Amino acid sequence: MFEFLPEDIRKGLQAAQTRALRKSSRLSVHIGEDAYPILALGESGFTVETGRLPVLRGFVDIYDGPRHLLHALIIAASDEGGQMTYEFKRETPVHQAPIPDYVIERPEPDGFLPRPA
Repeated sequence: MFEFLPEDIRKGLQAAQTRALRKSSRLSVHIGEDAYPILALGESGFTVETGRLPVLRGFVDIYDGPRHLLHALIIAASDEGGQMTYEFKRETPVHQAPIPDYVIERPEPDGFLPRPA
């Protein structure tokens, strides 16, 4: 769509789109003590801005704001237009509540219906 525009204008538009994605996303990838913004998160992987972080490998943690979402093993997939895409080799969702080590005989109700007046 932008192939008819001069190169510097095209790069400027791509940079503006990347900035908008970065501002609108609360997602981040954490490697040790460092945290980097995620532009897009999908079922098979995520996308980050190429110049903002080193090439990633191995285990990472993915957060949505303060909430821990995933612990994942990643591999680099592709670098297109200033955005690096990483694919999940293995991903494990992080549960906020502890997993019970016993069988729940009868599930508790999620809510109560009001009594008729």
